[in-house]
Amino acid sequence: MSQVKISTADNRTLLGFWIYLMTDCVLFGSLFATYAVLHQNTFGGPSGQDLFELPYVLVETLLLLTSSFTAGVAILAAKAGRKKQVIGWLVATLLLGLSFLVMEIVEFQEILSSGYSWETSGFLSSFFTLVATHGAHITIGLIWIGVMVWRVWKLGITQGNLRRLMIFSLFWHFLDVVWIFIFTIVYLMGVIGI
Repeated sequence: MSQVKISTADNRTLLGFWIYLMTDCVLFGSLFATYAVLHQNTFGGPSGQDLFELPYVLVETLLLLTSSFTAGVAILAAKAGRKKQVIGWLVATLLLGLSFLVMEIVEFQEILSSGYSWETSGFLSSFFTLVATHGAHITIGLIWIGVMVWRVWKLGITQGNLRRLMIFSLFWHFLDVVWIFIFTIVYLMGVIGI
């Protein structure tokens, strides 16, 4: 059980990924700005007060935040060279993230089955775009976790795998931060009617 160190080249790679995350901040910032402008434009359709169930979204939030914890523990296990623990924590992260995504899809299906879609109003258009963009990022993260579980299982905790895990961790934690903003601005403020 040997520890794997992060090299200077790995630090450059991490810096490059931080720069990518900043471009994703611009993307999500634009989507939040669009939502802020359009959230009152219901065009006679439902508002957030009519559609959102706060307890349901709170469970989604807890699933995603817990997955952030398990992803962090996976990184600690990787730095300590504990292959089985890394795989276990990554699988836990995958299951929690998948549960979150399924809940998000169910929420979308319920809204759509009620006869409302992204074409109904500016509010729903901006809502679906923002939340679905986050969901697409979660989907990419879940695929990434699957690939990393396979790589660690086959190759062990190599320098390259540790670097990839560190980058994945940044990505996953970033998605959690974005979700906290979505939860607060879209759901919480939507239920309150702000």
